[in-house]
Amino acid sequence: MKLAACALLRITAGAVTCTAIFVPAVPALAAGAAAAGLPAASAKPARPVTAYVADSDGSTVVPINTATNKAGRPIKTGLNPDAIAITPNGKTAYVANGSGGGDQLTADSVTPIRTATNTALKPIRTAIDTAGSGPDAIAITPDGKTAYVASYTPDKVTPIRTATNTALKPVSVGANAVAIAITPNGKTAYVVNSASDNVTPIRTATNTALKPVKVHGDPFAIAITPDGKTAYVVGGDEPSWVTPIRTATNTALKPIKVSGGPFAIAITPDGKTAYVASNFTDTVIPIRVATNTALKPIKVGAGPVDIAITPNGKIAYVANADSNTVTPIRVATNTALKPIKTGRGPDDIAITP
Repeated sequence: MKLAACALLRITAGAVTCTAIFVPAVPALAAGAAAAGLPAASAKPARPVTAYVADSDGSTVVPINTATNKAGRPIKTGLNPDAIAITPNGKTAYVANGSGGGDQLTADSVTPIRTATNTALKPIRTAIDTAGSGPDAIAITPDGKTAYVASYTPDKVTPIRTATNTALKPVSVGANAVAIAITPNGKTAYVVNSASDNVTPIRTATNTALKPVKVHGDPFAIAITPDGKTAYVVGGDEPSWVTPIRTATNTALKPIKVSGGPFAIAITPDGKTAYVASNFTDTVIPIRVATNTALKPIKVGAGPVDIAITPNGKIAYVANADSNTVTPIRVATNTALKPIKTGRGPDDIAITP
């Protein structure tokens, strides 16, 4: 990122301000204050890269400073937060709140969190049915203009206009939508339908659903490579599998066998490795993307259910629901580091850009 003279640079939620110094009699000073021996303008420190962890049992989101691996004060959200996505500029985290019985003010909704202050804003209503199963997954377009919220029932995806935090007309998809990912070019959102055993592509320009892509039984999660060429869908109990989908043609390729009931998947920024969280074996399985081969599993905490990777690709953070911890994994060596204690039932994790 380049910093132009006297312009505002936003780094996630922080800002750095450059103040111009004008000295008419000395044109040579145009290079800056340092050339004249003047003190440089003070700069605000950049806000650290933060991992936000949804604790479904506690109805909170816990921020973790990835520089120190220290957990911050929990942020109260709606009931049963199930998923988190963060805008590309890092200013807002959107939290999908699942079913909450009679509390329809905070459940079956999406809670925006202002990352600069870690404060929750007014919840946004999404598509629900009489059962009130509510939203189960969320993803945001690369331009940051739209958040797409997948609801387990009534089998719909609700677009949210982030500029105004208003919900748009829902898009019908397959049965029991549980996961969603958007291509890097922002043109297509892929929705995983666990009961339909397929994935529904949505054309984001028109918010229209395309022909579903058939995958193996009980799909549960999805991630897309940084080049946008391949979507990886995980699921199944035993046997478990990862199915690559060629996005250019929306065709499923040969599945990759894994083990242990995979619950989540994330791909490194360089696109070389996919990490699959296997809930039954308390491990994370690295997959070499170039050859679609599974590598040696990495032991983590009990009940891993989600995984996210830092923007520099150095650390993968794994949310372990049964041990109330988050396990950092050093990507260079595929080794687990000291776990971080969080709230009750960490269920989902997202990291600021």
